[in-house]
Parts: sequence; structure tokens; C-alpha cells
Amino acid sequence: MLNASAQSVLSDSLKTALNVPSITPEEKARLLTRLSEVYRLNKDDEAGIRTGKESVRFALKNRNYTEAVKAQVVLTNIYALTQQFAAMKTASDSAMVIARQHNTPEAMAYAWYGRVLFYKALSNADEVVKHCQLGLKALEKLNDPYLSAKIYYQLYAVNSGWNNVAKVNLYARKSMENALKAEDYNALSNAYTGLSVAYEYNYAASKKAADLDSVLFYLNRSEALYQQHPGRVADHTYAIACINTANYYLKYFPESDQPAKNNGILYANKARKVMEHSLRNQSIIANGLGILSEYARREGDLGLMETYLLQAYEIMKTEKDPTYHTLINVVQALADAYEKKGEYAKALSFQKQITEYNNKSFDKTQATNAQKLEIQYDTEKKNNEMLVLRERESSRHLQSVLYGCIALASLVGLIFLFRSYHFKLRYSLQLEKQLQLEKQESDMQVKLEKEAQARLIAEQRLMEAEQQQLKKEVMANVLQLDHKNQMLQDIKTQLNGGEPINMQKILRSESMLDLNFEQAKLQIQQVHPDFFQLLTERSQQKLTPLDLRFCACLHLNMDTRQIAQLMHVEAKSVRMSRYRIKQKLGLSKEDDLNAFIQQLSRQPS
Repeated sequence: MLNASAQSVLSDSLKTALNVPSITPEEKARLLTRLSEVYRLNKDDEAGIRTGKESVRFALKNRNYTEAVKAQVVLTNIYALTQQFAAMKTASDSAMVIARQHNTPEAMAYAWYGRVLFYKALSNADEVVKHCQLGLKALEKLNDPYLSAKIYYQLYAVNSGWNNVAKVNLYARKSMENALKAEDYNALSNAYTGLSVAYEYNYAASKKAADLDSVLFYLNRSEALYQQHPGRVADHTYAIACINTANYYLKYFPESDQPAKNNGILYANKARKVMEHSLRNQSIIANGLGILSEYARREGDLGLMETYLLQAYEIMKTEKDPTYHTLINVVQALADAYEKKGEYAKALSFQKQITEYNNKSFDKTQATNAQKLEIQYDTEKKNNEMLVLRERESSRHLQSVLYGCIALASLVGLIFLFRSYHFKLRYSLQLEKQLQLEKQESDMQVKLEKEAQARLIAEQRLMEAEQQQLKKEVMANVLQLDHKNQMLQDIKTQLNGGEPINMQKILRSESMLDLNFEQAKLQIQQVHPDFFQLLTERSQQKLTPLDLRFCACLHLNMDTRQIAQLMHVEAKSVRMSRYRIKQKLGLSKEDDLNAFIQQLSRQPS
């Protein structure tokens, strides 16, 4: 396997080329931009930004405006990935300004791609698609498969989020075809990974073995590029392909398949190995350790599973700006592992950390969304201001024409007095047009104010949605803590009574109803006061505590498997409970119990 030093071959060769005395200014600007992109792929953000700025300065100095746009787009990408939104907006705006001033198809295509990266960072998928189409339209006049591959990959990513299977297949394949033409092996590796995802969508719909085989086929092609083209595929790209391959063996092969297990462990370790000396590597290494811990769990080796999870936990804590989703998954796995081992104090400690990390994740998301809203609002405001400026420029031009006409009319009037009335009438008409333009400017100002009000309403709705989500999270935590507290109380009672602890008996008792559910119900009612009251009022028969707990789980959008795990019953029992509650609520077979519960929870208090 190649190590991190092998990937520096390309950057070293670019640096060497930059020092050649006979290099032309055009070649130097191009190499600087390329070097900045290589630093970006290697996650060396500081070097990427420094080199990108140098490329912009050098290109502008030598009037190589297209290369200046490309360098600004690379800077936009780095700022987007590091969530430096203000700098990202400046770089994207600069690329567009330069491109529009010099208006060449190539410069405009790259400027549109910069806008794609900008709106992707703001999570505005509609604008991403719009600007991808603008970029592709500009590329119709060019032969630039390198940029085409990148734009098609962004369209693949958007449609993947929308679960549009047909377009996921289409754009992943187009990205691959253009990456092959451009001989951009990093983009090609990403495209192969995208095609593996497309075939996974296909398999989910068709259940055909051929589609599942295609998933592994493209993952293997993505992974093989790293060895075939040293230094041309980024370590992160290769590691992601290895993680996806390990997940493939973990997800689609039975626990008894030893060769599949060996392959899963092999690829998880490959991802860990290649990322040892890379920057921003914590999440990928943690994912690899998570896969290894799952294999250890399947083997019943809880000690080894704990070791892997603790390593992942320590690695994630070293991340400057941690990926909370991955960190929370690791901590949750540790809490579950300690609970299975009977080390309840440790389990409870990690459970508390989950709440802490959830709060930090929420705060981070809220702050990031606030920045995104501000940047997007500023962008829309600037676009509207540009529109107003264009209209004002048109108005000024019209004024100049008008004043010229007035001067001409005055001159002609001195010569041809008999036509003075005709020219006065023309002046009145032109003046009326000017008043109409001023009225349009006033209407535009009113429109801007309405848009500002609409933004405030959108922010308020966002806060309401986040509050609703917090309510559901509180309800979930109450149910979970109630479950754990009851189990710990049973153990404590047996210890105080001097009875020997029979873990099998404890596990059986876990499947029984929680007689203290009334206390949890009161806590849930503090979050949603009328939920249980409305439920009881609508019931034609008395609802038991078990029924109420089941309805609370449905209110939290839990599926049959999750409810069965929480209540320690079989999935069949959950379905029987669903049928019994529908009868008590007077619902017919055709009525959807989940929809009824959600509709009931949305009724005003």
C-alpha cells in the first residue's frame, strides 16, 4: 500500500516545474492553480489558500483572467469545506466579477462552477442544480471534460440526496465518462464510488444479484486507481472507497461468511493505514474502527469491541472541530457495549456524554445555519442591488438621451419656431417615462423590504421546527432514561434484599411493563401537555400504560424494529399491539395509526 509520501509526488513535481527558469507566465499561473487544487485534495487547507491567493495575484498581474477565475474557484472550494462562509462568498463573487468583465466561455463556466460550490455549502440544492446547468451550457462551446466531470458529479450528489435513482445513475455515469477523457483519476475514483451508490439504489429496488455485484465491481475499480496511478488519487478519496467496500461486506454478507469478514476487516484496516499521516483524518479512521468493532461484536469478543470503540473515541476527541454525528455514534456504541457487559456506571456516563454532544451538535448546527442564512440573504440582497443598479444605469442612459433630445429640441426650436409645440409634447412624453422609471425603482425598494420580511418569517419557522425537534428529542430521552432507571432499580432492590443477581431473570423482567410509567408520562406531558389527554379522550376503550407507551413511541416516529428493541418484545407483538390500539381508538383496518398519532400530536394545545 502507498503511504502519504507517495501522494506528494504530484505536488513535488509541480513545485519543480514552477522553478524552471524558462517557464512562461501562462504556464506558471496554471501550475500555481493546479498546486492549490492538489493541496485541497490533500486537506492541506493553509497551503491551498496561500498558493491559491498567489495564483490569483500572479494571473491578474499578467492579465490571465481565466486562470484568475480558476484560482478563485479553488479558493471558494477550500473555504466552503472549512466553513469560512464570508471568505467563500468573497472568492465566489470575485470569480464571477472577473468572468463577467472578460466574458469568455471558459471563464464563465468556471465562475458558474464556483457558484455551484457556494450554494452547495449553503445547502441550497435548487440553486446548485440551476448553476450546474448554467455551467454545462457555457461548456457547450468548449471541450473541457475536467470541469464537466466535476459538474456532473455535483448533479449526482444532489440527486442522491433527493433519492432520484434515474438521475443518480445518469449523472454518475456522465461524471465517469468525462473523468476518463480528462484522465483525472481522483475525479474518476469519485465517479466509480458514485456508480457503486447508484447500483446500490438499483439493488434496493430490483433485488437482482447483478446489481449487487456491480456495487462491488465499481468499488474495486475506485480502490484500484490508487495503486495504478500513484499520487494521482487523494488519500481521502482512496480511504472513502475502502470504507465503502468494508461496509459492503459488513452489510450484504451473513455473519457466517468468513471470507467476507476477512475482506471487510482488510479494507477497514486499509482505510486506517492510509490515513495515519493525512490531515483531517479522524472521521475516516473512526469509521474504520467502528467497522472492526462490529465484527468483534459479531464474534462475541466484547473486550476487543470495547478496545476499538475507545480508540475511535480518543481519535475523535483530537479533532479540532469534531464531526458530531460520528462522535455521537461512537459514544452510543460504547454506552451500549458497557450496558451489555453489565458495567452500568460507565454506560450511564457515556449516555450523559451523548446528551452533551447532542447539545453541542445542535449549537454548532444552529450557528452554521445562522451564518448560511446571513450569507444567502446578503447574496440575494446584492443580486437585487445589482438588478437595481442595472436599471438605474439604464435610467441614466435614458436621461442622457432625453437631455440630448431636449437640447436638440431647443436648438431646432430656435430655428423652427413653428414646430415648438411638437417638441414640447415629445419632452412631456419622455418626462412621463422618467417618472415611470422612478416609480419602478420605488417598487423595487418595496420588493426588497418584503423579501427581508419573508426572510424573518423563514427564520422564525426554522426556529419553530428546531423547537419541535427538541421536544421530540426530550420525549425520546425521557423514555430511554425511564427504561434504564427501571432496570437499575430492579438490580438495586435485589442487592438490598441480599438476593443473588440472576441476569437471565433481569432480562426476562425487562420485557414486562414498567409499572412506574405514570411518572414518565407526567414528564412527557410537561413537553406536550395535551398529547395523552387527547389520546385518552379519543379512545373508545381504556388505554393501558403499555398502550400509552406504544403511542408515545409512534409519536417519536419509531419503526417496528425500534419499538420491539425498546420494549424487549418480538416484532409480532408490536404488530398485535398496533392492531389492538386501532380497535380501542375506533379506527378501521384502512386507517393509518401512525398518521392518526401524528395528526393528534399536531392539534393545538
